[in-house]
Amino acid sequence: MENVVPYKIQLLSIVGSLLFMLFIFRLIVKGKLREEYSIVWIVCTLFLMVFAFWRNGLDIVAKLLGVYYAPALVFLGAIFAIIIFLVHLSVINSKLQKQMKDLAQEHALLKAELQKKDA
Repeated sequence: MENVVPYKIQLLSIVGSLLFMLFIFRLIVKGKLREEYSIVWIVCTLFLMVFAFWRNGLDIVAKLLGVYYAPALVFLGAIFAIIIFLVHLSVINSKLQKQMKDLAQEHALLKAELQKKDA
């Protein structure tokens, strides 16, 4: 016997997903969220919308993957998405640190060169 999501929960899921998508688009338009970072949030919201509209989709996917308790699949997906996002942020952070180091070295060289010319 399959668990069917009640209509109230389905409607709440759809409205919540749409509001979150609008929130993400608003952050992009205001310039508070860059497009390259928003892709992750948009994809996650689209997945939520798919399962909000597809009432027994989570149960079907869970059975295909051999997951006994279907809601656990949501948490597994969320943890996986968080890990990928954290690795992405770590790569960006490493790149920015290297750029800051290079910029500081260039600044020091230019400052030394200017002081040598003034002396």
